[in-house]
Amino acid sequence: MMRCGIDVGGTKIETAILSDSGEFLFRERIDTPDNYTAMIHAIKAGVESAIDDTGYDGPVGICMPGSVSKKTGLIQGANTTYLNGQNFQKDLQATLNRAVRLSNDANCFALSEAIEGAGTSANVVFGVIIGTGCGGGIVVNGRLVSGVNGIAGEWGHTPLP
Repeated sequence: MMRCGIDVGGTKIETAILSDSGEFLFRERIDTPDNYTAMIHAIKAGVESAIDDTGYDGPVGICMPGSVSKKTGLIQGANTTYLNGQNFQKDLQATLNRAVRLSNDANCFALSEAIEGAGTSANVVFGVIIGTGCGGGIVVNGRLVSGVNGIAGEWGHTPLP
């Protein structure tokens, strides 16, 4: 079963299709657009290219800065500020006409390391991302700790110019 993942960052968007064994079947990296509408269109173009190249026909997983409000479904705390206040998941699902799953990039990183990476033998994994922004995710006994506001592992933000 192939999987489609998109890493949305402050400076780039990377779309990938992976095989069951984790090999890249498709990989494309572009600069992050400067507005919300362009972001939606850029992700759509990346997914369409991936589909054309691989025949992929499943859901899309997206890691991104910020978190999704459990109350409203809107993005909050993203260093890509035009995402804040948007229903990114709903807009992408409508545009892509497929299921979209979103989560904070640091949470995705920490969970990945806890399940399949350097933290597989640890009871607690704390993952840190330092890039255009910074953030953290925490996994305890193989389960992501997200907290009430979806930012339990966040240790601070230091946006770079």
